[in-house]
Amino acid sequence: MKYQKLENQETHWKWLYLTKKNREGENITRYEERSLQESKALDLVNSRNHPEKIEEWITNHMAQSLVIKLDQAIRARRKRFFNAEKQSTKKKSIDLEYAVWLRLSKYSKKMKMTLSETITYMIDERESKASYESQMSAMKAGLKDLLGHK
Repeated sequence: MKYQKLENQETHWKWLYLTKKNREGENITRYEERSLQESKALDLVNSRNHPEKIEEWITNHMAQSLVIKLDQAIRARRKRFFNAEKQSTKKKSIDLEYAVWLRLSKYSKKMKMTLSETITYMIDERESKASYESQMSAMKAGLKDLLGHK
């Protein structure tokens, strides 16, 4: 296993995941009866600071359809958590309009680069162009001064 499991931390993440699903109106329990669902969900919400109760609740009451989803969510959260420890592996996100993302994606594929590499390449190109333009302006000003003083 690449990432260390931190039991209390992961139990808290599970609690957050399940309570969010419950708030969104999804049935997080294995029960059909509405009052029983609400009762068991309330039990989970109230066990926030008791990791052993949360794990017991998951074992005894969680909907079977959430088992794989919960495991995937925790695995992703664990990866993000450990990658965030180092600046080099920490991921950042930006919001792009769909049209912009589509253009960037097509350009990245054409260049055979990742989106991050493409953005870095485009920034480098723009900086090079700005530097070149600055040098050309300085040379033009120098020529004007040279020709203007004769």
